[in-house]
Amino acid sequence: MSRRIRDGVRTLNPGYFALVMATGIVSVGMRNHNLDIVSDLLLWIAAASYAVLLVLSGWRVVSFRAELRMDFSDPSRGFGFFTFVAGTDVLGTRLLLQGHRDVALAFLAVGWLSWLILGYVIPWTAQLGRAERPVLAAANGTWFIWIVASQSVAVLAAALEPSVHSGRQGLALLAVFCWSVGVLLYAGTGIFVAARMLLYPLRPADLTPPYWVAMGATAISVLAGARIVAMADAPMVDATRGLIAGVSVVFWVFGTWLIPALVAAGWWRHVTHRIALRYDPTMWSVVFPLGMYGVAGHYLGLADHLSVVSDIGHDETWVALGAWILTFAAMCRHLLRCTRSCSAATPGS
Repeated sequence: MSRRIRDGVRTLNPGYFALVMATGIVSVGMRNHNLDIVSDLLLWIAAASYAVLLVLSGWRVVSFRAELRMDFSDPSRGFGFFTFVAGTDVLGTRLLLQGHRDVALAFLAVGWLSWLILGYVIPWTAQLGRAERPVLAAANGTWFIWIVASQSVAVLAAALEPSVHSGRQGLALLAVFCWSVGVLLYAGTGIFVAARMLLYPLRPADLTPPYWVAMGATAISVLAGARIVAMADAPMVDATRGLIAGVSVVFWVFGTWLIPALVAAGWWRHVTHRIALRYDPTMWSVVFPLGMYGVAGHYLGLADHLSVVSDIGHDETWVALGAWILTFAAMCRHLLRCTRSCSAATPGS
């Protein structure tokens, strides 16, 4: 049993904090539906998952540094570390709705600092610091998690602004700064990923679940923009409010347009080419965009008085909840099977 756990920690997917991202944002969506019991249950699961993943990640840092360095230098996996940033900020945003302002402020500090550090470290170690060329061949959907991390800081900063008495201008500056960086990163990342799909063979096995983050990044950009538009007057917000409102609508339209293409890609992968649909930690990268799309539509509709957008977001949240239930059940089944196989291999352990 202990050997199996050690192997699991050693090979822990750096993007596993997507579980916290997905659970936290679906919890926000359920709260918008006034389903407080469901929302609170999801909050507890998100918080427990965050705590467990922190312990496992710390264990990995101490005991498996070689594997950790390999992940940092792998352009197909390294960007998964940004899920820690986004998971921290999404959980902080949900805790703020529960009234835990001071905890949310602490989460913002952790999220912002880790985003700042990883935002320079990962592009260097995973892309610029590699001797092998071209790095572009390894570009995939996980690269969009960099944008999600940036926008998650903007969301939490904007959400905190109404609840603080001092430092509002600082939060406004941080929110607009991270939102702007995220928008520019989306443009660059989109070009890199599109170039990889056009210049190199695209096999069904290559269309992994993280490609859904391309839509999730647009959705969280919409949410961040909507929260900034709703902020109180501040020099940085006043200078960009109209621009952010318009760009947020454009991002919502583009994200909506991406959904049928992503569904078709999944059909091509799993139905046409019969690649088995089995649980994988990256499946949470599908649940999070679905949940974020619903929440983003809700807030964008309120901020810009777009009732049709709000209605679409309201209905789509149920799709996200269904996807969360299926994925969580698959994860529990996967962990149970791993536990049973481990116990059978080592009797008496």
